[in-house]
Formats: sequence, C-alpha cells, structure tokens
Amino acid sequence: METFKRTVLFQEHVRLKATMVDFGGWEMPVHYPAGIVEEHLYTRKKAGVFDVSHMGRFVITGKEMVKFLQYVLTNNVLALDLKQAQYTMIPNEQGGALDDAYLYRFYAHEYLLVVNASNAEKDWAHLTEVIKGFDAQITNQSEAIAMISLQGPEAKNILQKLSGNLYLTEPEKNALNIIELAGKEVWIAKTGYTGEPIGFELFVKSHDAVAIWSLLIEKGAMPIGLGARDTLRLEAGLPLYGHELGMDLQGEEIPIYAVPLAKFAVSYAEAKGDFIGRKALWKQFEAFQKIMKRDFSRLADLPRVIKPIALSDKGIARNGYQVFKNGVEVGYVTSGTMVPYYKTEGHGLETVIKEETGLRAIGLALVNSDVLVDDQVEVEIRGKKVPAVIPPYHMRGDAPPFARPIIYGFTETYLKDTAPDYQTKALNLIEKSYHNHLWRQEACINLIPSEQSHSRAVRLLSITDPSFRYAEHKKIKSFYEADVFYYQGTKFIDEVEHLLVEEFKKYFHCLEVETRVISGQMANTAVFSALMDFKNKGNRKKEADRLGYILNNHIIRGGHLSAQPMGALHDYIALDPITEKPAVVNFPVLKDNPYKIDVEETKKIITQYKPELIIFGKSMVLHKEPVREIREFINEQKLDTVIMYDMAHVLGLIGDYFQNPFAEGAEIVTGSTHKTFFGTQRGVIAANYPKEELKYELWETIETRAFPGSVSNHHLGTLLGLLMAAYEMNHFKDTYQKNIIENAKHFAKSLKQAGLDVAGDADISYTETHQVIVKVGYGTGPEVANRLEENNIIVNYQATPEEEGFTASGALRLGVGEMTRFGFGKKEFDQLSELMADVILRKKNVKEEVKKLRSGFTDMKYCFTDEEIVSGLDKLANGIGL
Repeated sequence: METFKRTVLFQEHVRLKATMVDFGGWEMPVHYPAGIVEEHLYTRKKAGVFDVSHMGRFVITGKEMVKFLQYVLTNNVLALDLKQAQYTMIPNEQGGALDDAYLYRFYAHEYLLVVNASNAEKDWAHLTEVIKGFDAQITNQSEAIAMISLQGPEAKNILQKLSGNLYLTEPEKNALNIIELAGKEVWIAKTGYTGEPIGFELFVKSHDAVAIWSLLIEKGAMPIGLGARDTLRLEAGLPLYGHELGMDLQGEEIPIYAVPLAKFAVSYAEAKGDFIGRKALWKQFEAFQKIMKRDFSRLADLPRVIKPIALSDKGIARNGYQVFKNGVEVGYVTSGTMVPYYKTEGHGLETVIKEETGLRAIGLALVNSDVLVDDQVEVEIRGKKVPAVIPPYHMRGDAPPFARPIIYGFTETYLKDTAPDYQTKALNLIEKSYHNHLWRQEACINLIPSEQSHSRAVRLLSITDPSFRYAEHKKIKSFYEADVFYYQGTKFIDEVEHLLVEEFKKYFHCLEVETRVISGQMANTAVFSALMDFKNKGNRKKEADRLGYILNNHIIRGGHLSAQPMGALHDYIALDPITEKPAVVNFPVLKDNPYKIDVEETKKIITQYKPELIIFGKSMVLHKEPVREIREFINEQKLDTVIMYDMAHVLGLIGDYFQNPFAEGAEIVTGSTHKTFFGTQRGVIAANYPKEELKYELWETIETRAFPGSVSNHHLGTLLGLLMAAYEMNHFKDTYQKNIIENAKHFAKSLKQAGLDVAGDADISYTETHQVIVKVGYGTGPEVANRLEENNIIVNYQATPEEEGFTASGALRLGVGEMTRFGFGKKEFDQLSELMADVILRKKNVKEEVKKLRSGFTDMKYCFTDEEIVSGLDKLANGIGL
C-alpha cells in the first residue's frame, strides 16, 4: 500500500470533511463539502485559505549565496531589496524550466526559495549538486516551516483583525514583512497563485500552523482545496508545471519564453553574469521581441506560446484537446475547464457584484506564435470542432480589492445624445451645461482640494480675444535676450506675459519664472527634460545619458503622479544597471505617521544613493516638506543635488503660514495654478539661479524646453486670466492663507468630534495645509464619495499609504480652499462636519440641508469687487457679447 506524505494541517482537512486525493505523492484536499465552484466564488468575493505546506521551502545562506542564486535561477537576485520577493524559474541548459519558483528575502543574510511540491525532490537534487561549486549552503526547511495562503478581497481585513490593525506589508505585490499574529511570529508575503490583487502567503513554524489556520477560518476565511486553487490560477492565466511548463504532448521541452510571465522572470543584467540556460534563453528572447512586433521571422526559436482561450459555444476545453485555425492544427489546450464567476451590473466604479453567478469554458493553450489575440479558432472536442477565441485575458486584478472576470465580447455602453439633428444636440448641451453650472456653483459644497472656482474677472478675461490667438516666442541672444514673437498682433500678450512673470516673481520671491507651460505635469516634464539636456551639454555626439538617482515621494504615500517613473519621469530616468529598476528611491516616512517624511532616515538614503535630483511635493499633503533640513544636509555633504519642489497642491499657500520654498533651499519650484492658487488651469516653473551661476544655463534650458520643447500655442486666454488671479493672490494672500490653514485645522477637529476617523497628527490638529484626510473603511472610499455626491457634497476618494490603489481607497481627501474662498468659516465647517457624519455614519439624506447651507455662500471673496472693478467687468462682458 502506497504511503502518502501529509502536511501538518492534514488532521484539520479531515476534521473539515475534505475529500482527500493523491497530489504528487501528497495526500491533499481537492475540495471541502462546499465544493469547488463555491470555494472559487468565495475566494473571489471574500477570502479563501489554502494549505500550501506541501510545497518545497529551501533556505540559501553563505558567502556566495547571491552568486549561486544568480547562476541557478533566471531572475536577477540583486534586484531584490530586503523584504521583497520575485517570481523566477529554475532553468535547464536547453532553455526549459525544471520548475518555476518564488524567491523571498525576509532577512539580509538568507534567501527562501519556494518550489512546486511535485518537483521538490528533483529541484533539491539539482540545487544541492550545483551548490557544490559555490561557497554557499542550502537547507531544506519544508518540514520546519509551514505555508498557508490567504487570498481574496477580505484577506487584508482578516489579517488586520488578527494583528490588532498592525501594518502588514507595503501595499505592493511581492512586498514582505515579519509580524506577529496571535502571539506567533509570521513571515508574510504579498504573493499568491490566484490572481487576486489582495492576497498573502504566510510562513509559520510548523507547530504554529494549526493555530493560525484555525484563526483565519474563525475570522471568515473559507478553506479551499486543490480543485478551486486550479480554477483560480487558470482564470488568472498563471502557469502550472506539467501543463504550461515542462514537456509538451510530443515530449518536447516547452521553452520558458512560451510563458507570458517569462518577461518578468528572466534577466540578462550585466551584474547577473552567466547562468544556466542563458544562451538558449537569449535566442528565445530575441524571437519573443520580434513576435511582440508581429515579426515572425524567428519562429523556429520560439514556435509556440501560451495564450488564453475561451469557447464561444457549448463544451469544455480540456487538457490535450487540439486547437485549429482555418482548419489547420495550431496547438493544443494545456489547461481548461468550466470556471464560475459572479455577474455584475453597473458601469466603472459603480459596478456592483451580484449574487447571480455564471460558468464559462476557458483555458490556456500552447499555440503557434503567430496566433494573435482576437483570432477565431476551434477546439476539437470528441471529434467535433467547437468555435473558440483567443482573448487578451480571462480576468484582471488592476482594480483592487476585487479580481474581475473579463467576459470576451462584452462592451461597455455609454450615454448617447439621440437627438435627431445637431441644432437639438446643441440646445441639449447648452441646457445641461446651464444646470450643471448652477448645481456646482450654487447648490454643492466642493471639497476637492485640487479645484478652485475663478472670480468673475478671471473668467471673463479668459474668454476675451487672446483665447483665439497664437503668440509663440523665444529669447534671441542676438537681440540681447529680447523675446521675438513669431506672430503679429501680439504686443498686448507680450505685455501680459511680462506683467505675469513679475507678479509671480513677487509671489515666489525668486529671480526667474516661466509661465507658458499649460499644466503642472507639463511644467515637470519641461524641468526633467531640461535637467537631462543640461547633464549632457558637454557631449552632443552621443546618445544622451538619462538622469541618475532621484529621490521622491512614492505615489502610494501621496506623491505626484508626474514625479513617478510611470509619469513625467518616464522618458528621463535611467535604469540602475544592477537592479534593472528605474533609478528612483523614495522618501521614508515616520512609522507612526505615514504622511510625514522621516528626515533622519532620508539622510541615510541620500548618503547611500547621492541623488542627482530631489523632488518634494505631494498630492496628498498634510505636512510641510523638510526642504530646509535636506538643503542643509546636502550642503554639508557637498553634493551637487538639485532640489525641486512640486507645489501643485500648495502653490496658493506659499508664504509665512506654510512654506517659503526658495528661502528654505529649493532651487526649482513647479506647480499647478488652479488648486489653492486662484488661477486658471495652467502650470508654472520658478527658479532662483543668478545669471552669474553655472546653473543659470539650466534655467535657460528650462525656457527652451517650455518653448519649443513643450508648447506651441500656450493658451493665451487662460494666461490673461492667470494674470488677474496673480493680482488677486498678491493682494489678498495674507488673509486668505491664514484663513485656509485655520479652517483646515478646525474642520479636521470638527470632523473628529462628529465621530469620523481623521488621519494625521492630533497634536497639530491633523494638518498643516488645506487638506484633511478622513478614513472611511478599506475599499469603501468610492462608494462613500458617491453617497456624498448624491447629497451635494463633492469630495475626492483617496487611497491611504496602506492601500493598493484608488479603487481600493478607504479614505476621503478633503480641501477647504474653494469653500473658504466662498466665505465658509469655522461655524460653517462645523455644520458641514455634522452633515457629512450623517451621510457617512448614519446614511442619512441631507441634500436639502446642504443646499440651504451653500445658498448663503455664493459670492466669492478674496477678489476685487469694488464699484469701479464691477463697472469695468460689466463693460468687458458687454464688449465680448455676454
């Protein structure tokens, strides 16, 4: 009688009445009484817990542990920072996979490699043989360490309940941490094999496994067997060794690059050096690159790849079934079955997951590399060819906390104007615009911190004649730096631009200002482009070097999108040749306050990376940025680091009540002119370089990157409106800024007293800016924001530093700027706090009370309203036909 291996949780599976099966020599649960379909659905809607202790867990240590891992794995081990994990492959010399695996770095002195259960003995034999050539050691910890996976949208909530709301990991895939659950040490990894955006794998001492397993189930997780684990990974398009990796039906090696994940799992970094199978993998890689461009000239090196497949008719596409295109066999199904899913209704963020479920026949197939997404194919099922299609994917996990099924052929429907003629369409647009304007300006309370209504003067000036015109111009050294305009009729605009620059110089207390950029994002792009150009000014005959290390605020901690590698930095930031990651490091934050930079830890990072550029500034901003402290440190270290402050959200607060960036040590300031500033939707760049300094050449480059580098027509109408806004700001800023800060602090305290969970430091009344952050519950931000909108309170839902993205937002980002400008004071913010608490906590309808409150505050303050100005504006309105 065959003896099967059992995990430390075997008796728990028996107690829970699981159906046990042989899985690679292990006696494992295939499903529990609820069944595979129910287990799959529960994981997708709530949370499933999986016993994955049958997998192999090997610990690698020693002087040459990195050198060994670089040789024996496909990925770049040096890309792993402490408390990070990476997906990888164990290759053979032919470019096939002995196994796919996950490498974890919980401690600096060791690595943990997790391999598939069915391959564990083979992998162990291979690795122990190869390691003999290295000064390193490998130990099998599979029995000492148990492994439990918790996957699904409720996984995070369950773990936080068990930990007492302890910080789990960074809200990014592959993040690690070591925490304590119920008094037991747990290594926790934000990884998993289900495609869930919220999922964790837990490593615990074997004698603690039963206790942890039981607690997870007690807190709401459903035990899940191998059956649902397979349907979940299949829906996510994840490979299974023996199906999508290993040998194909003809006994030939499936190339590693046949698996889409290979592009993440294989590295050719110079620092990695040679490794097993590198030569064969490079040939596959070259073919893969061509195939991505639909160049099929190298198909011999990568003849087939794994792609999703979905049946268009009745049937089930099972492993081994042949796939045909235009009557010709092009591959076979590697994995396939019927997969359940929850049906939905609604649009976008308002999509609701219903209780109604469906089944769909989907799979993965190894098909010819020239078979494309959307190709119509057929699957031969019991002699009958059933129509099928190659979809781009079966599921997406980019809208946490839910993984969402993608049903091929479904398209979103959008509202259309069905009017029979264009005159009626025009009338409809006018009528809807009229009602929308009155609703937003007279019936709603706007708390979005990145928005600001304009005064009547700014609005009228923005639609005068210059709004139709061009005025490109550039400084010409032959004319003593005079601006030469490329169009006639621009003398007035020339005057406006010079006046605007002077007003901004007064406001910033700086030497140079560029106003032609038309957004904050464009301002940042112009600066990054100029910095790169300035860096390469000594050699124009080679490809330009990109910017080296940059220190910024990470987007999950409120950093500006434009200061991220996926934003405006994208084309200007270098890759670190060692880690193969963008050369960006992030400001560390205080452990007890993730909204505030940790200055002392920042100094350590600066010492280590010596960044070329430091970018201060956030879109979720409660605190001043430590510009002065970092400038002093940079000077002490004698580093030639540029300090830039993106003040988009706090541009209107520059002054004694918040920050004076240039006085504190910033060299360049960028920003949007329409958030806390009174202006039209534009951007601005300011600098403080005297003409005799070398870096003045950088400023000149910034100007050329504005024009002709970024803009041609720089929207002259809104430029004119911005000049009026600058007059307003310079005249009223002292009172306005004082009231903004006082109102924000008071509003935060008032919201707290009303029973809401206000983020930030209570000792400073939660904020030093115009913003207030209110936590409303993980993943509920969009729904709460929508409910507030239904009650005429307009807010921003916001992901906190612990959350995975905007769809998982558990907070509201509130700003007092616009309502302060309409006259709100402490009394009104107290009333508003109670109304918001009624909506958020008690789900009351307060729409009429909100409209009543707003009705008394429709006249804008902090702008010119004297009789002479009003008369002039009336004349202007009549002159332009209003």
